[in-house]
Amino acid sequence: MWPAGGGDPWPPASVAGSVTAALLVAAVIARFIIIPHLRSSSGIIKPRRPGTRPGTPAASGGAAGSSSAARVPAGSLGWPVIGETPAFILAAYSARPESFVERRRALYGSKVFTSHLWGSPAVVSSDPEVSRAVLQADASAFVPWYPRSLMELMGESSILVLGGALQRRVHGLAGAFFKSPQLKARVTADMQRRVAAAMDAWRRDAAGAGATTVRVQDEAKSIVFEILVNALIGLDEGHEMQYLRQQFKEFIAGLISLPIKLPGTQLYRSLKAKKRMTKLIQKITQEKRRKMITKCEDRPQGTTTHHPRDMIDVLLGNGSDELTDELISDNMIDFMIPAEDSVPVLITLAVKYLSECPLALQQLEEENMELKRRKSDMGETLEWTDYMSLTFTQHVITETLRMGNIINGIMRKAVRDVEVRGHLIPKGWRVLVYFRAVHLDAAVHGDPHAFNPWRWKERADVTAGGGGGGSFTPFGGGQRLCPGLDLARLEASVFLHHLVTGFRWAAEEDAVVNFPTVRLRRGMPIAVTPRT
Repeated sequence: MWPAGGGDPWPPASVAGSVTAALLVAAVIARFIIIPHLRSSSGIIKPRRPGTRPGTPAASGGAAGSSSAARVPAGSLGWPVIGETPAFILAAYSARPESFVERRRALYGSKVFTSHLWGSPAVVSSDPEVSRAVLQADASAFVPWYPRSLMELMGESSILVLGGALQRRVHGLAGAFFKSPQLKARVTADMQRRVAAAMDAWRRDAAGAGATTVRVQDEAKSIVFEILVNALIGLDEGHEMQYLRQQFKEFIAGLISLPIKLPGTQLYRSLKAKKRMTKLIQKITQEKRRKMITKCEDRPQGTTTHHPRDMIDVLLGNGSDELTDELISDNMIDFMIPAEDSVPVLITLAVKYLSECPLALQQLEEENMELKRRKSDMGETLEWTDYMSLTFTQHVITETLRMGNIINGIMRKAVRDVEVRGHLIPKGWRVLVYFRAVHLDAAVHGDPHAFNPWRWKERADVTAGGGGGGSFTPFGGGQRLCPGLDLARLEASVFLHHLVTGFRWAAEEDAVVNFPTVRLRRGMPIAVTPRT
């Protein structure tokens, strides 16, 4: 995964210019010794059975079974020290980041190949079944791996790196809370209120001129961040919310940066920002803990507690000594990333793709206008179930996730020799499960670069949840499937509903930037005209 963006177009110029250098320097620092006996004179690795690598035992089991016929995939370790990282970055900055995988897939005749990325030998998978097996595997085979700067910022308590029973507990508690009808109802009401306020401002700005220009990406970030933060830590609008967002922007700018903590560096500033956020969140946590103890002492025996108001309430209510204040604050910060990155970019990309596909926009308008008329005639307000029942709207969101690839992929580290569907992944090697190459593979999704929401009509399993096996994994998969996937769909549905029922728009030209995170270069400016 390549995480998150900030409130302004991200990364800032000061960060964007150093990203490539940061990654290459990190590769150099991380690895001074290449494994020379894995190379032929041409640098190409031929498929090999386990046991042919000196000093390494044969595969002793794996995510998909074990066999003596398993082979290290064909591929190349690239240049000494830096491997194929420069080629990967060069492709990532282009209009077709998947070209890195496509060229090697054609060269080696396989969707799974060997490379050398971020300072380590790696197996890259664009095969749906291999990717699914890696995602489903537990910590006895693979553990998460992230760049050093990201690991420094997230900390050892982050759900991104936790393993075992503690990871399952935190993930399960978060998933149950984010899927709860009570939270969905509250998020829906908050989204409706915030979206209405923003769009009322658009109407005022358009008065007289007939239209006004807004940047969808900025508007979506402003709306979504405060709603999710309120759901996570119970913080309302005001001075502390603005302070938290300022610190979060500084924090998130360092997720992919030089792994140097000297004063003046981005990583140093980001770590300082995290300390300030942690202090605020732990103050809130401790106040909640004291109130919870007081209520427990005062509550008559046999009475039940109320539904938790936010995620901190959920974790404190579990009663586990492992859920420390440090763990809670680390994970609340982690869960804020989608509010500044994933959900706003999903909304923005949907507007872009709809602007380029008039037929899809027309059908989306018709579906949403019909719902609005029906609820108005009945004298009812829209509830979260109404938004999620908009079938074509959900198809649009699904297709946006497939084409947009907000999460390009994830990396894992093999803790032992692992065999996955005939491919040997040696101990210590990384695995890049590259979602983007699967989502844009013509053999998996016909005409993959065309925005076609209708392709999902027969795939209700995908639209309704996070399913799709290894062929559709915008939210990851396995034990680390994104727990907030339902909320992401809901928030996007609410925004799109009020946009298409309240306005017509003309989009300006804008381009998608795919690295180090997905975003719109200009924030997706559109000239909106209120419907009459």
